[in-house]
Amino acid sequence: MGHRVVFVLPSLAGGGAERVLLLLMAALPQPAYEPHLVVFDSAGPLNAPAGVEVHGLAEPRLRRAARPLLSILRRFQPAAIVSTLGYVNLALLAMRPLLAGRPRLVVREANTPSLSLPQARFAGAMRLGYRRLYPTADAVLCQSRLTFGEFERDLGVPASRMRLLPNPVDSDDLRARAAHPERPAGEGRGFVAAGRLTRQKGFDRAIEALPAGSRLMIFGDGPDRAALNALAAAEGRAEQVRIAPFTRDLPAALAGADACLLPSRWEGQSNVALESLACGTPVVATPEAGAIAELAAEAPAGAVTIAPAGAAYAAALRAVRIDPVSAPRPSLLPDRYRLPAVAATFQAVLAELLD
Repeated sequence: MGHRVVFVLPSLAGGGAERVLLLLMAALPQPAYEPHLVVFDSAGPLNAPAGVEVHGLAEPRLRRAARPLLSILRRFQPAAIVSTLGYVNLALLAMRPLLAGRPRLVVREANTPSLSLPQARFAGAMRLGYRRLYPTADAVLCQSRLTFGEFERDLGVPASRMRLLPNPVDSDDLRARAAHPERPAGEGRGFVAAGRLTRQKGFDRAIEALPAGSRLMIFGDGPDRAALNALAAAEGRAEQVRIAPFTRDLPAALAGADACLLPSRWEGQSNVALESLACGTPVVATPEAGAIAELAAEAPAGAVTIAPAGAAYAAALRAVRIDPVSAPRPSLLPDRYRLPAVAATFQAVLAELLD
């Protein structure tokens, strides 16, 4: 029997943090590891990897899921627990004295703290929790050097407790699904964006900056759908903007676009930006999009354009070259983001903690 590792997620929704954890889970070699997935609410379009047992708590909110979560962790007595969303990370770290068997706690940060914490509902309490509890984790996984530096400098997490682990991209699967690129309908430049329809993702900025004669396809679900459609109509761009739910066809849409738009107000490390580069499609991002500057420095010249929201962003969109394709362009993704490299780093972290 291998090391029992329990991964904890609020749900199987289509968010980037959830998809990252599922990829890392799927890459764990069995039987050396015995992965389990605990979800507060098992609803959602994502699926657990083959061979991974899913334990649903049927409680979508943390305050009601905390007790059954503690109960199942005490019963399983895992060798390690892995979590990826800040409020869940804090809850697990607070539970540590109540857990049997001294499991190793590995927390992954999904956002850049300086940008995300001020937006939190209880910003002061969250910041205090980060300062008090994150230093007690056995390992803090940081997506970028930016996040690593902020945790060490601003939140007091020792560098010895942190590991740099970029988001993994399954390039082979993505490019197979992108084999037949699809462009947004219509003439002119074709843009694609994807993410939860919330203020964080800044799709309103993209709509306002959209050049005349171009098209924008936004893939996502969330509370701002009606507001974004109303904004497009108010800006006279209703015919240029289409919003559709998340789909497995996103890689084909990315491959067919002239550029992927990332107008976020805050991010950690954008999965859609990495996936777009893997499909050979350049990215136009705002500076607040987390570690986008690091990615721009590593990617081929011109693969990532960074421009502030507003007039500069609109100018960057007008500069995008129209480039219809019948097959995906060559990948623009740096090698260290590819799934085999990231999975090997993650497994090395677990081995260091458990062996």
